[in-house]
Amino acid sequence: MRWWDIDPVLALERDLFPEDAWSRGMFWSELAHARGPEATRRYVVAVDDDGRIVGYAGLTASGDLGDVQTIAVARARQGTGLGGRLLTELLKAATAFECAEVMLECRVDNVRAQKLYERFGFAAIGVRRGYYQPGNVDALVMRLTTAPDSGSAADSPPVQGTEING
Repeated sequence: MRWWDIDPVLALERDLFPEDAWSRGMFWSELAHARGPEATRRYVVAVDDDGRIVGYAGLTASGDLGDVQTIAVARARQGTGLGGRLLTELLKAATAFECAEVMLECRVDNVRAQKLYERFGFAAIGVRRGYYQPGNVDALVMRLTTAPDSGSAADSPPVQGTEING
């Protein structure tokens, strides 16, 4: 993701997460830490054949801990495997950042996302009450612990008609 992607990402963000959408400043702040030798973030966008952004995802790393900040897929592309492809890109980044664990929060009412994360080996470890505001929705906290001999969840097949750009 680059600065020129922020406006279309914001439009998708507001459509998908109307109650708790990120602001322009939040994306700018994240992207400020995504380049150079001291980078601690990785943000990617998925672009369809017409050049439209149909998904995005971001990860932050601190020490040996990675944290999935966001994954979003346009409504028309949900259920096509694009979320898995975006997550794969984040897990590749976590490997590059040498993360031993990757954490995330997921709305307790977002069963589709929970199933995606479980397929990649994430396990529920707790609940954060009222995490998503202003709706006061609980977050399920999930963790993926990497092991050198466990294989890579980042080896999933590509989704046709979608290009992932970082």
